[in-house]
Amino acid sequence: MVKKGALTGLLLFGIFFGAGNLIFPPALGVLSGQHFWPAIAGFVLSGVGLAVLTLIIGTLNPKGYRQEISQKIAPWFAIVYLLALYLSIGPFFAIPRTATTAYEVGIAPILPAGLTAVGLLAFTVLYFAAAYFISLNPSKILDRIGRILTPIFALLIILLVLLGALKYGSAAPQQASEAYAASAFGQGFLEGYNTLDALASVAFSVIAVATLKQLGFANKKEYVSTIWVVGLMVALGFSAMYIGLGFLGNHFPVPAEVMAKGNPGVYVLSQATQAIFGPTAQIFLAVMVTVTCFTTTAGLIVSTAEFFNKTFPNISYRAYATVFTLIGFAVANLGLSAIIQYSLPVLQILYPMTIAIVVIVMVNKFLPLSKLGMQLTLAAVALIAFASILGRQFHLKMVMDAVDALPFAQASLPWLLPAVLGIVLSLFLPGKQKSDSFEMEDL
Repeated sequence: MVKKGALTGLLLFGIFFGAGNLIFPPALGVLSGQHFWPAIAGFVLSGVGLAVLTLIIGTLNPKGYRQEISQKIAPWFAIVYLLALYLSIGPFFAIPRTATTAYEVGIAPILPAGLTAVGLLAFTVLYFAAAYFISLNPSKILDRIGRILTPIFALLIILLVLLGALKYGSAAPQQASEAYAASAFGQGFLEGYNTLDALASVAFSVIAVATLKQLGFANKKEYVSTIWVVGLMVALGFSAMYIGLGFLGNHFPVPAEVMAKGNPGVYVLSQATQAIFGPTAQIFLAVMVTVTCFTTTAGLIVSTAEFFNKTFPNISYRAYATVFTLIGFAVANLGLSAIIQYSLPVLQILYPMTIAIVVIVMVNKFLPLSKLGMQLTLAAVALIAFASILGRQFHLKMVMDAVDALPFAQASLPWLLPAVLGIVLSLFLPGKQKSDSFEMEDL
């Protein structure tokens, strides 16, 4: 059981480990200043806790989230939600972000300052051409590269964190940004959305089931126990990585001009590597970051194209792969800061909905819930999430005041109490149903 859980946990760690896992923890460390610990606690809760819980709940149903959402909410909503999710973890956010992170962490520091824009274009042409070529013939190469190179890269980061803590740990942190000074935990919780891992867990739970199926199990109890081992491994691994990278960013000196440009996580990773391991380490970092991000890019193109081809089979897999690669290439050339800026509002809508779905599925595994109640719960969460974003984007004072008046709004969780009340209401409304339990034959 432990061995099977360890093998699956290693594979999933490799799949999850991408651009956001690298750049956001050190950026949080820099921006949170003296409020680092509550900020990183919020980040780990949303970036790790929600992702692992989503993965576990999804893996406990071998038929996946699509069936769960269709039964509890509506088949049409399952399609719309999963389309938005796959587009987010695919061509619009995660795919271009892996390319720009690989470039800004690994390649840009090597180039002269005047060539960075041209360099990004040239790099992304080669990067996406190679990813497209592999996506047309997906094979075990992605798995093999990810399982070999990702652990090596993770060990490099651990070494960087340990040596960085010894060298810079006594340095005073910078002044916290306005957002972190106002609500360190809440801002850290929101920053955890940027990893995209909780959204990716919905899709990756299918990969987890397929991997576990290959290992074989004597009974249902062994299968379920192994899932919890996988979740524990992934949670501990990522929590340690995030806290370490965040701590490094919290104490590493970052110039004011870098702070003004946007995300300082890239600067911390690149400059700390050079300061600790020497200038030649940048070349090694460039290769490792590029390969690690590349396998994630190719894997996301494959999984997104396969989902769309399965959902809308009138269009070929090759056509989907081509379109998603081109979109990823175009978005990547906007630059990392732009991608982060425009993706955040979408994530602040998708994440609360995902959390509500996961909690509904989890509770429904133990208690019968009204379908109407579950629909109302998700509708309330979605309405509050949309209102929160639209109010701030368009400066609608009445809407903003209404959202801010809700409990836990200061912690960036205005939807939390309505979600809890909705689930409680679902216990009493008519038309209650309970999740179907799977049998080993379903695997």
